Amino acid sequence: MRLPFFIARRYLFSKAHRNVINIISAVSAVAIGIGCMALIIILSVYNGFDQIVESSYNSYIPDYIILPSGGKIIDTKKHAAELTSAERILKTLPYARVKVFEVLEETVYVQYEGVQSLAKIKGVPKGYDSLKRLEAKIVEGKFATSFGSLNRAVVEEELAISLMLRPQFSSSLEIYIPSRTEDISLVMPANSLLSEEIRPAGIIDLSAPADNGLIYVPDSVARNLLEYSSNECSKIEVYVESQGTEEARKKTSADKDIIKKIRKVLGDNFILRDRYQQNETVYKMMRAEKFAIYMILIFITIVISVNILSSLSMLIIEKKDDMETYRAMGMSDSTIRLTLFLHGWFICMVGAICGIIFGLILCWIQHRWGIIPLPGNFVVSSYPVVVKVSDVLITIVSIAAIGFVMAAIPVWRIKTKNIQK
Repeated sequence: MRLPFFIARRYLFSKAHRNVINIISAVSAVAIGIGCMALIIILSVYNGFDQIVESSYNSYIPDYIILPSGGKIIDTKKHAAELTSAERILKTLPYARVKVFEVLEETVYVQYEGVQSLAKIKGVPKGYDSLKRLEAKIVEGKFATSFGSLNRAVVEEELAISLMLRPQFSSSLEIYIPSRTEDISLVMPANSLLSEEIRPAGIIDLSAPADNGLIYVPDSVARNLLEYSSNECSKIEVYVESQGTEEARKKTSADKDIIKKIRKVLGDNFILRDRYQQNETVYKMMRAEKFAIYMILIFITIVISVNILSSLSMLIIEKKDDMETYRAMGMSDSTIRLTLFLHGWFICMVGAICGIIFGLILCWIQHRWGIIPLPGNFVVSSYPVVVKVSDVLITIVSIAAIGFVMAAIPVWRIKTKNIQK
């Protein structure tokens, strides 16, 4: 193996009798290098946008939610044993403080100074206002569902814009919903509606599409409107606030055994969803888009690497005399083929490694100084770049496989009698 490797390396860096072979080989290596560089840069930029989207979703949503497997309501009194056991297990998460909230959600009709819209109320208990991750999303006013004995609401930004609502205004937000315990009167339908008036305390920016039109209200208001008892809720939200070092936070997020135990304790009556499962469609779409980009760039690289075929075919013609010399010295035909194969594969790998190195350097420059700005008004001023080791490894493996095939095609088509001629 050492002899074919040595000869192939000499062919790669030595001058050929016909300069056109060197030119084709150099063009092939440069083209593959550009393809690899484009792969690294584009995938890293896409990772940067993915991270921004994920952070906007994950910055405020619960770490876990518990939903009923059937129906819309969880009876916490009926299932007290399972829920208490699950909460006890959750609180064993290391390096973290766990907060559990029972919330009510339902679609309602709202009106503000004559402007109507559909919305979704979310009844939250006391202590919910203390969540720092929600305070960070407030764009106007403050996150507060009560002011002393007075009830307050926090309105999602897009809904507030459509209603032309501001926390500083003195008007109250009117919430309507049909009674679920009484029949709707055909003569006086309005009499079948339950209503509540509440003043807005703040406007919050929620990025997840599922949270468009959301209104946070005290759970007492939601229970009056929805006619639910104190032991009924729509879902249970679990917030895990990590404490300590960054290493501790990683240990907390990676503790999958505890989550398995919780799912086992809850049984078939409940569904436990993590952050990924709460926005599964968004994550799948982002992964599908990244895979499509990767496949397009790999296809372009395959087309570029066809130059290796022509380069290696011309090299075989040029090195006929050398092949005869090697055979006279006792080298087998398989060893000659291996030598030529390694030469073509080296062309591909030299271009790939150089392209990856240049791509990583450009990504570091963009990440460090943000040379290329992002047009328009966005949350960042320049193209975000996040390099992942997995992307680099996948690129290397993919290009190595492409180079293997492209180098093997012209070499293994050689007949022994053609080598001898």
